[in-house]
Amino acid sequence: DNIVMVFSSTKGATAACAHLLVERGELDLNAPVSQYWPEFAAAGKEDIPVRWLLSHRVGLPIFDTVVTPEQFLDWDFIVEMLAAQTPAWEPGTTHGYHAGTYGWLVGEIIKRISGKSVGTFFAEEVADPFELDFWIGLPEGEEHRVVPMVSVDLQDEEMDEQAQTDQRRALLEAARDEDSYLARPQTTEPLDPNSRAFRAAEIPAGNGITDARSLARMYASMIGDGVDGKRLLKPETVAYAITEQSNGRDEVLQIPTRFALGFSLNAGSSLLGNEGAFGHSGAGGSLGFADPEAGIAFGYVMNKMQLVAGDDPRTLSLISAVHKSLS
Repeated sequence: DNIVMVFSSTKGATAACAHLLVERGELDLNAPVSQYWPEFAAAGKEDIPVRWLLSHRVGLPIFDTVVTPEQFLDWDFIVEMLAAQTPAWEPGTTHGYHAGTYGWLVGEIIKRISGKSVGTFFAEEVADPFELDFWIGLPEGEEHRVVPMVSVDLQDEEMDEQAQTDQRRALLEAARDEDSYLARPQTTEPLDPNSRAFRAAEIPAGNGITDARSLARMYASMIGDGVDGKRLLKPETVAYAITEQSNGRDEVLQIPTRFALGFSLNAGSSLLGNEGAFGHSGAGGSLGFADPEAGIAFGYVMNKMQLVAGDDPRTLSLISAVHKSLS
């Protein structure tokens, strides 16, 4: 009954919000971003379609300039900066994981259309109707339930040879390569995910706070009969949302990744299960997904972070046990 930060597992929640707008006819993913967010047209970005924001193809994986922690938590400051920024690669030609910027880019579209912040939209349209303990921007009254995060120790990760996989080694190399997107500093001082300021901010790419039950319940609402006979998204909306958009070597993570429209798809080790499964993992090991073929939804959260890339033995063993229980 405690809650923890799930970092990029939040991206699945943000994607669900965007697809609700698609389903209602308020958002066209093939339309230019500038149709909803005129300022985004700067620096030659006037024709970029919204779908490239959701599939990590827009070429804005990191900030051009280092910002202060206060600026990082200032929504308007960040979206204005991203709107003015020039893409790092020709948009649409390749993909690279937009670890933080995904949330502001997709979130600003949601805000421009709905008139509500992502946290408010998610609360009113997803969390409240499906009785989820899940917030993007944590209310102060829920602070007493949060378990603090224990961060990754890169030195321990390097020494733990037994736990190494090709993907984990590649991540370590990228994390230590000063020229890589992954290693470039984005803030003048380290951010503290355990601070009230960080938890209270709305960072739709990475500061969702929830429990495993709610993470699984959110994905359950998108498949089969949904939750208590009610679905968040129609089957045809989900089918569209999980069409592959990006597949192959990731320009940022330097490992193979595969993305649909805001959701991750099976890649490499087929972490999520059957083909057609969709979801999103988070830094350190959290994971939420739905497997329509198996008829299951899964949520895993933790507070001890590890350097993983879809190969967390904690998660893999649990997923294996779930599938064995169905056979």
